[in-house]
Amino acid sequence: MTTSEKALGDEAQDELAALDALEKEASEFNKDAEIDRILKAFRLDAYAVLNLQPGVPDSQIKIQYRKLSLLIHPDKTANPSAPNAFDRLKKAQTELMDPKQRTHLDECISDARMLLIRERKLTVDSPEVKEPNKDFIEAWRKKTVEVLVDAEARRRKQLKAQLQEEGREQRKQDEEVAERKRRREHEVKWEESREDRIGSWRDFKKGAGGVMAKGEGDGKQKKKKLKVLG
Repeated sequence: MTTSEKALGDEAQDELAALDALEKEASEFNKDAEIDRILKAFRLDAYAVLNLQPGVPDSQIKIQYRKLSLLIHPDKTANPSAPNAFDRLKKAQTELMDPKQRTHLDECISDARMLLIRERKLTVDSPEVKEPNKDFIEAWRKKTVEVLVDAEARRRKQLKAQLQEEGREQRKQDEEVAERKRRREHEVKWEESREDRIGSWRDFKKGAGGVMAKGEGDGKQKKKKLKVLG
């Protein structure tokens, strides 16, 4: 191999190394960008976290989750926010695969759409509703956030009321248990002191009998001392 051929070979290797470095940098940039997007997405909207449109089939949810989870997996990036983003991604996928939670989310999104239509004095047949433009979609997304926040606030209020009621019921049960325990202890102590009470009564009866006998004797003596007048 001539010197010029060797030089060309070295240049080719350098170019390949540079391309590999660029691809790696681009890959890390994509990972960081996706992690940032997930963390900025409204966490109560699982569709937004997974970057999906409402109404997609379960198969699409699984595919999207797998693709994004592989991209931002904490073992595949040095980004310190990767674990948090990965947890949110997993939570979003779990929510969308749960029929009850997904139905609730779909209902909130539908309610947000109807509220927006009313606010803008539109109908379901309006062009911007039938074929939503960028402005309508953005407004819809913001309205969805409002509806979800309101629904979450109601859920937490109901949960708080439920916990308070359960707390009152638990206190009532605890008080009833304590009262039964107090009664049992009183009955036990009463039974344990039975012999003492009987003995005290016997002693009292004996003492009372002696006093009465002595009193009767004194009465007789006094009778003897009495003198008949007249």
